[in-house]
Amino acid sequence: MTEPSAAVAAAVEGELRLLDPRVRASAALLATLLHPRFREIGSTGTVSDRDAIIASLVADDAPSPAPLTASRLRGVQLAPDLVHLTFDTESKGRHAHRSSLWRLTDSGWLLYFHQATPFVEEGADD
Repeated sequence: MTEPSAAVAAAVEGELRLLDPRVRASAALLATLLHPRFREIGSTGTVSDRDAIIASLVADDAPSPAPLTASRLRGVQLAPDLVHLTFDTESKGRHAHRSSLWRLTDSGWLLYFHQATPFVEEGADD
């Protein structure tokens, strides 16, 4: 297996930071990783922008961020300034397929777009 490009490695590092509950609970840390034009289609189908995501994650009444476990992380550099990551996450028995686009900016690699699609793990009891 070949080593990922420096761009893919930077996007993976940023994505893993975003999965950290401490980062998810900090508006300042989130702002350093999310592109100003960030958009997300969440696992509920809700479309949100950067400000809405940061506000919802750090709100006083927001639930404590649960740890997310990532698996099957893959990345490909689509252009010199664009990386696409796909991976799965699990948290509290909930699973999601995830897709992210990371863009290179003057301040480094920032998450530009993210989508999560819930799924039931095969073999899971209902």
